[in-house]
Amino acid sequence: MVRLKIEKGEYLFKLEDILKRKKISINKLMRDTNTDFKVLKRMMTGKLVRFDIFVVVRLCDYLNCKITDIIEYTKNKK
Repeated sequence: MVRLKIEKGEYLFKLEDILKRKKISINKLMRDTNTDFKVLKRMMTGKLVRFDIFVVVRLCDYLNCKITDIIEYTKNKK
């Protein structure tokens, strides 16, 4: 899990954890979902500039999971 802290909270990027748990390689995911390797790598490292909801949904369908299983946002507690 990769944490990316921002001003008002943090994002958790959990794609790598799901792949390890399901024993799926990034290359297999890339081929089976027709998703660019660089996009997947950025989702795993938290180096995204923006989210493409179509890619996230395609990954959710393939991995049989929810969006929050891949990317989660937690707001800072006051």
